[in-house]
Amino acid sequence: MYTLPGKLKLLAIVFMVIGAIGIASGFLNTPSNTEEVKELLASHSENGHGNATAVHEKIKESHNQVGIEESHENEHLEHALHAYQNRPWSAFYVAAFFFFMLSLGTLVFYAIQYAAQAGWSPVLFRVMEGISAYLPIGSIIIFAFLIASAMGLNHLFHWMDPDLVNPESEHFDEIIFGKRGWLNTPFFLIRIAIYLGVWNLFGYILRKNSIKGDSSDNLTWFKKNFKMSVGFLAFFIVTETIMAWDWFMSLDPHWYSTLYGWYVFATMIVSAITVIALVTITLKAQGFLEFVNDSHIHDLAKYMFGFSIFWTYLWFAQFMLIWYADIPEEATYFVTRIDDYKLLFFGMLVTNFVFPFLVLMNSDFKRVNWFVVLAGIVILIGHYIDVYLLVMPTTVGEHWHIGIPELGAVLFFLGLFIFVIFNALTKAPLLQKNNPFIRESKHYHY
Repeated sequence: MYTLPGKLKLLAIVFMVIGAIGIASGFLNTPSNTEEVKELLASHSENGHGNATAVHEKIKESHNQVGIEESHENEHLEHALHAYQNRPWSAFYVAAFFFFMLSLGTLVFYAIQYAAQAGWSPVLFRVMEGISAYLPIGSIIIFAFLIASAMGLNHLFHWMDPDLVNPESEHFDEIIFGKRGWLNTPFFLIRIAIYLGVWNLFGYILRKNSIKGDSSDNLTWFKKNFKMSVGFLAFFIVTETIMAWDWFMSLDPHWYSTLYGWYVFATMIVSAITVIALVTITLKAQGFLEFVNDSHIHDLAKYMFGFSIFWTYLWFAQFMLIWYADIPEEATYFVTRIDDYKLLFFGMLVTNFVFPFLVLMNSDFKRVNWFVVLAGIVILIGHYIDVYLLVMPTTVGEHWHIGIPELGAVLFFLGLFIFVIFNALTKAPLLQKNNPFIRESKHYHY
């Protein structure tokens, strides 16, 4: 049986404490009115922060133009205030989803192994179950966050503003009004509760059946998990697309992409497989998983390599088609990201494609643990940036900055993630028993 090392437990707690302080600091240092925004922009201007003062410069130019009323400047300041107030919320949301998707993606990969009746991976099943154990906690946090958004505690999902669907309001938005059948708060929360509930129920039953199978003298529980996995994957591929629409694409309800669900899935699955590899290597370094050999690590690294290529294909397909067509209401998605997030936008191509492509292309490198760990860390950083770019350009705009709120949120959820998954690994033997492919998996060689 695995036991949680005291140093690892302490590290996780330290991360959570430091992260919680950083999150609190982000909220406490947020401007509360437009006067504070003016002072903040002036301070940034004096310090030479170009990005942070872009709107301020536009304000001054607009204000100096003949015929422009002072209210125009106030509108810009109000917009900047919302952006600054959105920043700690957005940082929390990005980190919360990032670690949630690691757990969900692992559960999906686990289900794929059952549905495919894979013979190489059963020795890794308990690792996948441990990572999936974070899903209930991550789901509760995400759902609570979305309820808070629905209650008007932040301005991330601006379609939730009732004035936008009120024809008598001066803020009436005809496009959002046309989408009100889907984008309305009650239906939004109901469908989220449904697919989060089903995902967690499947994870719970899969784990329960897996534990029962250890003491069974037949394949009843394995067969149940096989059938459930097939049904779950069919349900997931539909609801994951809906999740991508609800949680990210609806942040900008004027824009849409038919490839969006697949793009979010690619980010999720490659990040999850990377975490499986990192946790497996960590456990082996601690003296566990003696039945895992370098061929298992090699296969995980192949998946990391393959899904990195898959992610790049989807990224380029979406970018190329929209950019080439140059339809304004579609191209605005990339214009915003290239203008204000150029370093991150193109930089993630290096972390998510170029680096893993060069490091993991060689078959021998896939068997070297430190190569896989190095590639894995870069891939996870790159896909955090990917999620960051799904959220920040719409909610924060040019007022982005990677600082205390972002680092605090990442540290808090990293600590929570480590604590939950490694604690879950202590609840059952690290080798699943009575799996018809376990002998094949133990002696697997590529």
